[in-house]
Amino acid sequence: MALDSINISDPEFWKAPQQVRESTFATLRRQAPVKFFEEIPLVNFPVGPGYWALTKHEDIWHASRNPDLFCSGKGTNIPDLTVELNEFFGSMISMDDPKHVRLRTIVSKGFTPKEIARVEEYVKKKARTVVDRAIEKHGDSEFDFVDNIAAPFPLQIICEMMGIPESDERQILDWTNVILGAGDPDFGGTLENLITVALEIFAYAQALGEARLKNPTDDLTSVMMHSIVDGDRMSSQEFGSFFILLVVAGNETTRNAISHGMRQLSLQPDERAKWFNNFDANTKTAVEEIVRWASPVIHFRRTATRDTEIRGVKIKEGEKIVMWYNSANRDEDVYANPYTFDVTRAAAPAQVGFGAGGPHFCLGANLARREIAVMFDEIRRRMPNLQITGEPAYLQSNFINGIKRMPCRINP
Repeated sequence: MALDSINISDPEFWKAPQQVRESTFATLRRQAPVKFFEEIPLVNFPVGPGYWALTKHEDIWHASRNPDLFCSGKGTNIPDLTVELNEFFGSMISMDDPKHVRLRTIVSKGFTPKEIARVEEYVKKKARTVVDRAIEKHGDSEFDFVDNIAAPFPLQIICEMMGIPESDERQILDWTNVILGAGDPDFGGTLENLITVALEIFAYAQALGEARLKNPTDDLTSVMMHSIVDGDRMSSQEFGSFFILLVVAGNETTRNAISHGMRQLSLQPDERAKWFNNFDANTKTAVEEIVRWASPVIHFRRTATRDTEIRGVKIKEGEKIVMWYNSANRDEDVYANPYTFDVTRAAAPAQVGFGAGGPHFCLGANLARREIAVMFDEIRRRMPNLQITGEPAYLQSNFINGIKRMPCRINP
């Protein structure tokens, strides 16, 4: 592909087939690993001054691990929003220290080894429940893998962790679909709709947090609302914004990793056999490969805090850089045969599907890894011949590598 014909800002680019996008980012890595792109107006979204696209693993690693040079507080997605809106939608991922470290310290109280060990039991329980329902409801008839397996599984775990009743799960799922599908017409596609839904989920979370502050129960919401760090407690407003981040990140990324992983295992039965026939030995590398392959979060943005350079390209203070994780996870200088799905691929160098280190590395990475492993173990034991039977319907987004629908069948 000719370099001067590339425009990854164009929404039409994100409707192109996967192989076209892969080829485009390969061209950028090879010919212009640090390249400037103008922003194109999206429906009712503000148009910014453009951004520098980083497409190499090394450069994304560098930007992620130098928060003093590339900050998050001015926005973590490409469009420019106010500081208040950034923090409202992004919570701590759209903050810099000291605000970031304060909130992350409070939140991390709910992700201690003790808390995660407690979660382990209902990760297994929810996997069994989801698979039970799929088998009972569909038998050997065709059904949607996303709606019946990949989506409800992490959502139910997050809801149980947070103390959300089962009757509210569908509403939570619908809200998260709108928030992450803002560019997809199936989910509303406008800034106004995004803000309306965000306010609804915020109000729900704020009420939940205030209820647990008054009457704590045995759930993550209670742990976080009652955690005190340096004499300070999370406010119900802060909890509301964090709740948006948690249910979105904790649901959507894991569900899309599982969906992409299942598709590849169907397309490559040798890799499926290699993993499923020696499950315990190959699970660690298989899970990392699924996340590398899926790259559920396509990009995050940072802003330069002073004049700097990357690969000799001058970047001025205040200019935006966008870290394309999908491209870093296909970097030919880092991964041998990057377009080959290999469940025994060496775990080093690290894939960047959970971020590339630094203070904003995904807090729930280990929980996500465990969820992926447990679900595929359940599929291996209960539905060993589950097959994807048709092409996925992909989310139209430059932010989430989402699969909206994907037909499957449990073969005898």
